Amino acid sequence: MKKEEIFTLRKNRKEEAVRSDVMASEREYRWTVCAVIVLLIALCTAHVTDRPASSHPHRKTSVLKMDEASLSVTNEIENDMMLYVVSDHCYKCLPKLLGIIPARPASGTPTTVGFVVGTQHALTLQLNSTSANLEPKHIHYECFFSLLFLAILFAFLVFAFLAALSAIWNTVKRLDVVTNLLHRLGSTVETERLINSELGTPNRLIDASMESIIPATTGRRLRSLDTFRGLALVIMVFVNYGGGRYWFFRHESWNGKLISFFTVATSMFVFIMGTSIGLSLSGSLRRGVKRTHLQWRIFWRSLQLFLFGVIIVNPNYCQGPLSWDSLRIPGVLQRLGFTYLVVAILDLMVARDRLTNLSSETCWYSVHDVCLYWPAWLIVIALEAIWLCLTFLLPVPDCPTGYLGPGGIGDFGQYQNCTGGAAGYIDRWLLGNNHIYQTPSSRVVYQSVVPFDPEGVLGSINSVLMAFLGLQAGKILLHYRDQHRQIITRFLIWGFILGIISAVLTKCSRNDGFIPVNKNLSLSYVTTLSCFAFVALVVFYYLVDVKKWWSGAPFYYPGMNSILVYVGHEVFEEYFPFRWKMANSQSHAEHLAQNLVATSIWVIIAYLLYRKKIFWKI
Repeated sequence: MKKEEIFTLRKNRKEEAVRSDVMASEREYRWTVCAVIVLLIALCTAHVTDRPASSHPHRKTSVLKMDEASLSVTNEIENDMMLYVVSDHCYKCLPKLLGIIPARPASGTPTTVGFVVGTQHALTLQLNSTSANLEPKHIHYECFFSLLFLAILFAFLVFAFLAALSAIWNTVKRLDVVTNLLHRLGSTVETERLINSELGTPNRLIDASMESIIPATTGRRLRSLDTFRGLALVIMVFVNYGGGRYWFFRHESWNGKLISFFTVATSMFVFIMGTSIGLSLSGSLRRGVKRTHLQWRIFWRSLQLFLFGVIIVNPNYCQGPLSWDSLRIPGVLQRLGFTYLVVAILDLMVARDRLTNLSSETCWYSVHDVCLYWPAWLIVIALEAIWLCLTFLLPVPDCPTGYLGPGGIGDFGQYQNCTGGAAGYIDRWLLGNNHIYQTPSSRVVYQSVVPFDPEGVLGSINSVLMAFLGLQAGKILLHYRDQHRQIITRFLIWGFILGIISAVLTKCSRNDGFIPVNKNLSLSYVTTLSCFAFVALVVFYYLVDVKKWWSGAPFYYPGMNSILVYVGHEVFEEYFPFRWKMANSQSHAEHLAQNLVATSIWVIIAYLLYRKKIFWKI
C-alpha cells in the first residue's frame, strides 16, 4: 500500500473518530440536561401536589406529623368502647389498644374522641365493647397519598418522553446530510476541545492486517455494566438520603423486602460486582498478570472495603469521637468486601489464562460456560448447604428451631426475643450485642426489642451466591463474546430458571412460602433478585451495547466511580449542600427536594471526575 493511501486511510479514520467524539459528547451533554430538567419538574410537581397534613378537618393535635391522619370515633351506645389497631403490614400480630371511647350519657349527646393514626400502610381497626354482650366491629382503614406519588410518576413519564425524543434525534443524526451539516457547523476549536476531553478508552488505529485477528471487543469496556452499576448506586444514594420520606422508598419491616428500593439496588450492585469480577480477572490473566499478584490485590481490596465500612462509614463522627465499645462491625461495605474476596478467589481458582474454544458440535457446548467452572459451583453449593443447615437446624435458646420471623409482636408475641432466628443468634454470640445494628427496621412495625444486623455474618453466604450468579453472567459475556443473540438468550434462560426456583420457595406469597422473600435471611430473595438482574441486564445490554440507542448517561458516570460516590455520600451526608435546615420538616416535598438535590450533586461530581479522567480505584 502506498504512503499516500495509508495517510488518506488514517486521515479518514481520524475524521470518523472526531465525528464520533463530537456526537458522543453532545449525547452525554444532552442526557445531563435532561436529568436536570427532570429534577426540576419533579421538585415543582411534588411542591404542587403535596398538602400539609394539618389540613384534616378532624384532628386531636394542632399539627399532624408526616404520614399521620386524625381519626374521630363517636360512641352512641351506653357502653364504653375500646379501639384496637393492627397494621396489615404486620404479619400475625395482635391488635394494640389505641384508646377508649367513653359511653354516651343516659340523657346526653354521643361521645366523640379523636385519635392520631399512621397512614403509611393499611390499618385494621377493631371496636370492642367492655361489655361481653356486643360483638367486635372490624373496620378496614386505608389512606394513600396518591397525589404525592404522582410527582414521581410524572417525572418518570417526562424522562421517558425526553428519552424517546433523544432516540429519534439520534436516528436523524445518522443521516449523511444531517451529519455533514453538523460537522460543518462545528468550529475547529470546539472539535479540538471535544477531542481533548474524550472520556472513554482512546480510539486506537489498528493495522488492517491485524483487524481480523484482534476481536472487536478487545480493550472495550461494556458501558451497560457501568450503567447498570451506576443506576443501582444512584438509587442507593437517594434512598439512603431519605427518599423523600415516602414509605415505598424505605426499608421493608421484614418479609417482602423485594419492594424496598435500597435493598433491591444493593443486591443489583452485588450482582454486577460479580459480573465485573469475571471480566476483570479474565482480562488480567490474558495480559499475563501473575496469579499471586492478583491474589494479593484481591486481599488488599477486600481489606480496604472492610476498613472503610468499619472506620469511615459506620461511625457518626457528628455525635462524637469513635467509640470501640459500641462500634458496629457489619455493614454494606464490609459485606461487599467479604463477598468480593470469596467470589474473586473462587474465580481465580478456576479461571483459565486463555478461553477454551469448543466446537459447537460438542454435546455439552450449550452449558460449557457452567461446566468449565464446576469446582467453584460445588463450593458455592456447599456454602449454601451450610446456610440451610444453620438456619433451619441450629438450636437457638428460647426460640423454635428454624424460626425466620421478626420477633417482637409478630407471631402473636410468642417469640419476642427471637428476631432473625439463627442469623440473629449467631451475630449476637459472635460479635456481641453492642457491635451489631441497634435499630433494625423490624422495630417500627413489629416492635422488636433485640438488636439485629441486616448485614450479619450468616446472610453474607447468600450475598456470595448473588455475586456468583453475577459472575456467571460475566462468563456468558466472555464465552459468547459478540454473539448478542446467544448472550441475550442465556440471560433470559437464567432469569426463567431462577424465577421458577423463587416461585417454588415462596409459593408466590409474601409470608406463607417455604422460605419467604427476606433480604436479611433468605435464599429466595437471592433467586428472585437474580432473576430480575438477568432480565434487567438484557435490557441494558441491548440498549447500550448492542443497539447503542442509549449512551448510559447520566448513570454511567457514577458507575465508573462507584466506591468514591458511595463512601462520599455516607461521609458528607450531614453537610451542606447535601442537607440543610428545612422550613417544614414534616413536608414530603421539602424532603424530596433535598434528597433529589443531594443525589444529583453526586451524579454531577461523578460526571466532572469522569471528564477529568479521575477514577478512585481500590
